[in-house]
Amino acid sequence: MRIFHTLTISAFSLRRRVNPTHFSLKPYIGAPHSSGSMSTASADENSLRRTLAQKQSTIEIQGGAVRQLKSSGASKSEIDAAVQALNALKLEKADIESKLQAAIGGGAGGNSAASRDAFRQNVVNTLERRLFYIPSFKIYRGVAGLYDYGPPGCSVKSNVLAFWRQHFVLEENMLEVDCPCVTPEVVLKASGHVDKFTDLMVKDEKTGTCYRADHVLKDYCKEKLEKDFSLSAEKAAELKHILAVLDDLSAEQLGAKIKEYGITAPDTKNPLSDPYPFNLMFQTSIGPSGVSPGYMRPETAQGIFVNFKDLYYYNGNKLPFAAAQIGQAFRNEISPRQGLLRVREFTLAEIEHFVDPQDKSHPKFTDVAKLEFLMFPRDDQVSGQSAKRLQLGEAVSRGTVNNETLGYFIGRVYLFLTRLGIDKDRLRFRQHLANEMAHYAADCWDAEIESSYGWIECVGIADRSAYDLHAHSEKSSVALVAQEKFSEPREVEKLVITANKKELGLAFKGNQKKVTESLEAMEEKVAMDMKADLESKGEVEFHVCTLGKNVTIKKNMVSISKEKKKEHQRVFTPSVIEPSFGIGRIIYCLYEHSFYTRPSKAGDEQLNVFSFPPLVAPIKCTVFPLVQNQQYEEVAKLISKSLTAAGISHKIDITGTSIGKRYARTDELGVPFAITVDSTSSVTVRERDSKDQVRVDVEKVASVVREVTDGVSTWADVLKMYPLHSSETAEE
Repeated sequence: MRIFHTLTISAFSLRRRVNPTHFSLKPYIGAPHSSGSMSTASADENSLRRTLAQKQSTIEIQGGAVRQLKSSGASKSEIDAAVQALNALKLEKADIESKLQAAIGGGAGGNSAASRDAFRQNVVNTLERRLFYIPSFKIYRGVAGLYDYGPPGCSVKSNVLAFWRQHFVLEENMLEVDCPCVTPEVVLKASGHVDKFTDLMVKDEKTGTCYRADHVLKDYCKEKLEKDFSLSAEKAAELKHILAVLDDLSAEQLGAKIKEYGITAPDTKNPLSDPYPFNLMFQTSIGPSGVSPGYMRPETAQGIFVNFKDLYYYNGNKLPFAAAQIGQAFRNEISPRQGLLRVREFTLAEIEHFVDPQDKSHPKFTDVAKLEFLMFPRDDQVSGQSAKRLQLGEAVSRGTVNNETLGYFIGRVYLFLTRLGIDKDRLRFRQHLANEMAHYAADCWDAEIESSYGWIECVGIADRSAYDLHAHSEKSSVALVAQEKFSEPREVEKLVITANKKELGLAFKGNQKKVTESLEAMEEKVAMDMKADLESKGEVEFHVCTLGKNVTIKKNMVSISKEKKKEHQRVFTPSVIEPSFGIGRIIYCLYEHSFYTRPSKAGDEQLNVFSFPPLVAPIKCTVFPLVQNQQYEEVAKLISKSLTAAGISHKIDITGTSIGKRYARTDELGVPFAITVDSTSSVTVRERDSKDQVRVDVEKVASVVREVTDGVSTWADVLKMYPLHSSETAEE
């Protein structure tokens, strides 16, 4: 992810390289994106590296002593004693290396890089084999970064989106829109995407193969840290610092580090080019003439911003209100990897909550104020501390979270993710560091989920101020504003900005209009700060977003003052609070958090299980006749009709396979309940994770399953109401 001062493009992994601030490579103080007891773990690793270096030095000295004894004709007993001492030192070194490997890989508790890779491979193999998702165009060897969702994957995705709509759109009375994927160039020019939606790329100078420059440097640093035990503690700290500031390195700094470390193309070991920006949008033309350029949208948010005026009118000209959109977005990623986590076409669900910048309170904040979960404020990141549990209300009252509306959405996102099945202990909300924040943003937090790949940003919740509406107002010359009518006229101090177009024209020529529009659109604080600087210094640097650069404004170019006027209404540009959800990333993390294995009854194999909550399970239940029997099959079909009428997705299996194997097959799909027909009057209902079974009348079974899958009751409630069933052959 790339996050820079000049422009932040939406929230979910949308922050790309945009005029980066040149970041000095100061001494490393702790990687801000790591978790756990960072300072303790880092200290342990550094201590082990120093001990290892000392031990290696001792081994070299002892090796020299052995060689000296041999060359001087020492006695066999002396040589044997020296060799024995050398071997003992080597064993001690091996022990230190083992401890260092454990410290680097996350300890000896099975969380090493190797075990994480093995776990991930098991998950991915199961997902692809059971057709949750597969590489697109597989028979043609596929295309990197493109995936097809199979039947169970489509069902999981559909269930996640249905719950998103219910949890946000319905419960918050949001206005849902659906905008085109093809977007005219002028829209994305105003938003900054055309000029700035880039990643830095390097090329293999001989084959032309392209790589993301930061990925190449990141992979080098991680490999050295994980595998090179000869690294000194100081060198390890330097590489960790590179990883910590990677997102802030300019093209020149990235190139310099790649050259300094002698990094070559991963596949061929050929030299790499200097890094250069590559725009990630897919370009197209609208209409056959080719004169109207367009792009496949890289996010859904712009469609909401450009419709603000009509949505505001539809809402009765009242604030606050929120608009929501679910849709496809497209990124021409340089080197897609990590499966569903970095792809070229993906689903976004985005909310733009428009609010009065002078009042960011939220009437429902008390509903979430007492929630307590892992939060990672920027101060804790900078000081090398770990994420800690904080109460949301306290975080807002102390100013850790900027305002109630932002805090409210953080709380609602937490509830959404945990109800989907995300492990609350592997979910944290990380605040953006100061150098990650766009200049206009008030505050930004990412919901990060821990997976085998590390902490993954899956939702961004940002207070974007009024930047987007300002940018589109400037470019389109359509006022995207709201009004507050006063019951009585008010005398107010009005900011008056008068641009000297003659002087601006002489200085900026063809760019005079853009500079003038940016000056006239300044917010009061920015304008008054400029006035003070112009009076004291005579000139000031001013960022023009439509030019994408800073310009020098002199005292004779603009007049800034305040005048008292009577007003009947206040006209202002609303601020935007934006939660942005990467649906594919959330689903992949849900797959990992739900996956586990357990031994078969015979103990001769490990069976895969997805422990999806009924809310998102691809199929809610299965129906099995215990044996191939005409009467049982008729009962199974009758139950199937009842389940269909109740709106419960299910699968009927009348194959002759053993019941244990049928259970295992459906456990691997994450089906929470299985109905086994073993009589004509009653059936058993089995719960996937506990494998407990109850006996229920045929007429009641559909309503029992519906109540549990709808969340009206729990499996614990069912166990209290119906007799527990025991069968010796149930899992065979």
